[in-house]
Amino acid sequence: MQRVLVVDDDRLVADTLALIFERNGFAAKAAYSADEALECFRKFAPHLLLCDVTMPARDGLSLVEDMTRELPSCRILVLTGFYSNLKSIREQARKLDRPLGVLTKPCQPAELLREAAALLATS
Repeated sequence: MQRVLVVDDDRLVADTLALIFERNGFAAKAAYSADEALECFRKFAPHLLLCDVTMPARDGLSLVEDMTRELPSCRILVLTGFYSNLKSIREQARKLDRPLGVLTKPCQPAELLREAAALLATS
């Protein structure tokens, strides 16, 4: 069973996204900050990280950098509710040595699952 770690500082969003994955055959855990995600990441060893970009204290892209070093096989999908961030996020994504999916919030569950499946198929 493929494992997904969902990270969003909005608990309702994180829990809802984790539930979407669970109901579609994944093992999913939710974390509500970058620091909590790192702790969970080390124990859970996800196949996919679904991470909000804009979070207090530490943003999602710095979390992505740490996770990329620690578990290179993990696929990454980032979410942003700020369309003004898209260009910067895509530029940073090109610097990584792996595919990184980018979605805007809100997104439809079918779109989320389709993008996740496409990323996981590249592993």
